[in-house]
Amino acid sequence: MKVVGKEKVIKVGMMDQVKREISVMKMVRHPNIVELYEVMASKSKIYFAMELVRGGELFSKIAKGRLREDVARSYFQQLISAVDFCHSRGVYHRDLKPENLLLDEEGNLKVTDFGLSAFCDHLRQDGLLHTTCGTPAYVAPEIIGKKGYDGAKADIWSCGVILYVLLAGFLPFQDENIVAMYRKIYRGDFKCPPWFSSDARKLITKLLDPNPSTRITISKIMESPWFKKSAPKTSKFLIEDEGVQSKGKDAKTLNAFHIISLSEGFDLSPLFEEKKREEKEEMRFATTEKAEAVVSKLEEVAKSMKFSVKKSGDESSLRLQGHENGRKGKLGIAAELFAVTPSFLVVEVKKSSGDTLEYNQFCSNELRPALRDIVWRSAADHTFPA
Repeated sequence: MKVVGKEKVIKVGMMDQVKREISVMKMVRHPNIVELYEVMASKSKIYFAMELVRGGELFSKIAKGRLREDVARSYFQQLISAVDFCHSRGVYHRDLKPENLLLDEEGNLKVTDFGLSAFCDHLRQDGLLHTTCGTPAYVAPEIIGKKGYDGAKADIWSCGVILYVLLAGFLPFQDENIVAMYRKIYRGDFKCPPWFSSDARKLITKLLDPNPSTRITISKIMESPWFKKSAPKTSKFLIEDEGVQSKGKDAKTLNAFHIISLSEGFDLSPLFEEKKREEKEEMRFATTEKAEAVVSKLEEVAKSMKFSVKKSGDESSLRLQGHENGRKGKLGIAAELFAVTPSFLVVEVKKSSGDTLEYNQFCSNELRPALRDIVWRSAADHTFPA
């Protein structure tokens, strides 16, 4: 679980970066990319529920010493597979380094931290990116030059630095003076240790070509003799396109981005939108109680108010119907339960008929007090969702 403070995000101007990370991780589903399962938010924090990768950072493995060439090749093949997939979706990572490469329990590589990533639609009219991003030792020379750069080619440079580090156990460009280090990067001034194989030297030289126009492409990397040795079979990647629902999905199951737009208690719109929210004839809350418990609570409220209850077959929705005529007829209330995970629900309650004022009074006097004990709140939040 990655937790980000909303106040800090707004204060340091990171709204775009958080939005970008959510958007990117929604777009890229691949065996070698850490999966984002859900995004939730309280009034003070944003919660990213992500794939748990137990093996730790690849950096920790390298810190113990250089890797055998066959092991380095396996990690590099997985890295290139993930990067190629990102680029095919118009996404450039821009901060590739061993610290952002994780390993699962089976030793599979997982790329993470898309906070600095860019989309192809962020390119200027010259077709280049212009924001300086990345970690100094892994940054491409064209980024240092601040003349605009091709995000794909910059990522390939970073992959070259990573491969060098895997095989050598140290960085190709090192200097106590960062200006001197940048000068070495800009010139492509590095030497391969004697234990590098001939094919590895050739590939790294092409990866760390300071001229982006002649730097090797991913397709050529995959065709190189060093890369092709013991190359894994092509994986079938899961691609999540907008508007396409996975088969077997329950219609009442929400993904993270539905939650953002749906749930008051988990609403990211104050972070992303400046306009004030209009008052609505509905309320929403989240709960860790089972659906049966929520339905039971709603039935208790209905019984106390002498409302009739009509439930759907799967009990994912129910209707509470009053029998006394109010200002605009009989008050009707619809409740719908959405499963975020098997143990986490979002409940939507809204007026289906009758007077809005009477509905608000019903919510304030009857519904909120009855549901208070089952509403999920973070430790920092103490108010009932609107």
